[in-house]
Amino acid sequence: MPADHSTPFIDLSGHTAIVTGANHGIGAATARALAACGASVLITFLRTEDPADLPALYRSRRAQDASAVIDDIHEHGGQALAIEADLADTTTPAGLFDAAEAAFGPVDILVNNATGWLADTFTPNGRHVSGSGSAQLTASSHDQVFQVDARGAALMIAEFARRHIARQGGWGRIIGLTSGGPQGFPTEVSYGAAKAALENYTMSAAWELAPFGVTANLVYPPVTDTGWVNEAVRKAVESSPNLLHIVQPDEVAEMIVFLVSDRARLITANTVHLR
Repeated sequence: MPADHSTPFIDLSGHTAIVTGANHGIGAATARALAACGASVLITFLRTEDPADLPALYRSRRAQDASAVIDDIHEHGGQALAIEADLADTTTPAGLFDAAEAAFGPVDILVNNATGWLADTFTPNGRHVSGSGSAQLTASSHDQVFQVDARGAALMIAEFARRHIARQGGWGRIIGLTSGGPQGFPTEVSYGAAKAALENYTMSAAWELAPFGVTANLVYPPVTDTGWVNEAVRKAVESSPNLLHIVQPDEVAEMIVFLVSDRARLITANTVHLR
């Protein structure tokens, strides 16, 4: 559980959250932080096999289940449940909300963090900043990312909205994690484009769901060390005029917890760029 970055003045007791893609990295840190504030948390994850030229630590974390995260939350007195689920499957959102409601009650916090990430590009022999290869864009590479980051996240928002409105809910929070977006993302072109779609869906949700007490915002983290940061990435950050430093997942989770709290009740339809 995060100690140095916890915010004990934020009380989320009685709230239920779904955090997607939470077996490691920002998702795991967010699940821990929400639980530390009293929220009950359903974690989703999907174990993946990544190319061998990606950093080994990153590959191993993406291939693991969420048991360590769940055990950590339980050891600190929190409530959490983990479900392995593929957001590319259009039936998944309803099942996740059903499970969360059965275990903890109505879901009023949604964190869209899961990604179908891979590195693709329009150029031959592209190289990702980490030094790994970036394959030329194909229908398959497009679909792998868009089915999770764009369509999957949109269907999660739609399921959240349907149930929230049906029960006449008056308080809700939606957070999306973004990167690249409208500015493009060289060597990760499908990922950047899918995040642009997620941004648009989240902004639409902010306006449409405001009358129902829901805020919706996006968090755009700086380079975050989730296991993929190697020496090549560190050098790229040091030489970039736009990148100040590398942060830890707990630091990003701290902002997410703030945005779902009542202290951020007037903040909606924003992309919060962390530096």
